[in-house]
Amino acid sequence: MSDWLLAGVSGLIGASTLLLGAAIAYFVHVPRSVVAGVMAFGAGVLISALAYELVEEANDVGGLLPTVTGFLAGAVLFVVADWLVSRRGGRGRKNAGGTRAGDGNDSGGSGSAIAVGALIDGIPESIVLGLSVAGGGGLSVPIIAAIAISNIPEGLSSTAGMKADGRRAGYVFGVWGGIAGASTLAALLGYLFFGGAGANTVAFVTTIAAGGILAMLSNTMIPEAFQRDKVLTGLFATAGFLTAFTLHELG
Repeated sequence: MSDWLLAGVSGLIGASTLLLGAAIAYFVHVPRSVVAGVMAFGAGVLISALAYELVEEANDVGGLLPTVTGFLAGAVLFVVADWLVSRRGGRGRKNAGGTRAGDGNDSGGSGSAIAVGALIDGIPESIVLGLSVAGGGGLSVPIIAAIAISNIPEGLSSTAGMKADGRRAGYVFGVWGGIAGASTLAALLGYLFFGGAGANTVAFVTTIAAGGILAMLSNTMIPEAFQRDKVLTGLFATAGFLTAFTLHELG
């Protein structure tokens, strides 16, 4: 398989679990405690992946300055974008209960806001997947696994909100299918446009995604998981971290 196609496939694999989560939420009742456990596990996986697969490698390739500035820029960009999306009805896109009437969200506009929020989360992650292929490392299993696991509760919980808003299956799966397609394209573009970039640029772009991921975890997944299951959240997150770290070491 050619590298450019491999980059696209990596983005598609990472984003496909949005559709899996959406299907589970639309057709099956899942206890919130289960969603919280998946969230905590996914958060641990992502923390390990961004530390060992993104930040460490970016620092090795491009040095400390682009790594630190990219990481900070990514965190700031995510926080600002997340605030804007939340104001427009996307606050519950990673909430285990989804958007609910009376929580301050506009149910009529929550679908588009959730889509924008998912793109904010997914595009930088997918660009990094393309970059990992361009760097000659092939598919990065720890990063793909981390993104795929973290996308399950996002698709699941957000679809619960859309369903509560009265959205039909065609709309719900059209939204997530479009986001999966955009993520696939982002991975391909990451390979094509940044694959030949200098080391400093690659480090900067990579850590923008890493900073955004950590800000997302801090603002959404970890607080929500802890709210639903205060006892086991830390244990699930630890298990996720160790799983991704083991994959990194074995890879």
